[in-house]
Amino acid sequence: MMDLPKTPSFSLTGKKVLVTGASSGIGLACATALAEAGGHVFLAARRLEKLEEAVAAMTARGWSATALQMDVADVMDMQVSVSKKGPFDVLVNSAGLARHSPATETSPEDFDAVMNVNLRGAYFVTQAVAVGLLKAGKTGSLINMSSQMAHVGGIDRAVYCASKFAVEGFTKAMALEFGKSRIRVNTICPTFIRTPFTEATFDNPERVKWVEEKIKLGRTGVVEDIMGAVVYLASDASALVTGTSLLVDGGWTAD
Repeated sequence: MMDLPKTPSFSLTGKKVLVTGASSGIGLACATALAEAGGHVFLAARRLEKLEEAVAAMTARGWSATALQMDVADVMDMQVSVSKKGPFDVLVNSAGLARHSPATETSPEDFDAVMNVNLRGAYFVTQAVAVGLLKAGKTGSLINMSSQMAHVGGIDRAVYCASKFAVEGFTKAMALEFGKSRIRVNTICPTFIRTPFTEATFDNPERVKWVEEKIKLGRTGVVEDIMGAVVYLASDASALVTGTSLLVDGGWTAD
């Protein structure tokens, strides 16, 4: 009888997972998917009450989850938390911030606020988790939640685009650096996903029309559209995938 290949496992049983920005939206969806896949998920964000509510809902389903209050912009405090709770087999950097305005109206305060979370915070969380894995001699999967706006421009989004293009850059560089240790580093690049984070865009009919015209599949995204992608990149199913972007954009960037 023919010896058929075996599909690699999507299970995360026995894996310790850190998800930042996990109190709502895409971060919460990622934490849910990874817990359902068997990982012990540490949900990290600033809002402890929201985290504890999510953890209670997950443990009620028999999943393994822990709340971890963390501000990724506070690098020193974050590093202590990651060192104490790790090493983490999987990281999902989903903490994010947007302050949209015409480029001519960008203030230094808005620029710094966005960069401190989207770039500086993401960079040093990735670094901290990688350091823990390297010290432990473990492999791992580090996933940065980027954006389709890391591949194209967007109206009133110069600062946001700058932060996400930079995330793509350090992801590729770290993938090269950590590859020999079998630590993979990738990004997920969603299109416009309906979350509390994107309410302002979806409240603007002109912007919604622009978005729907750009998405080739003819609809905007929901958080469930990201859940399969994050399980894939976190698991052994993507064992040969590193230094790249998984675009979940409905075809926005196809032309």
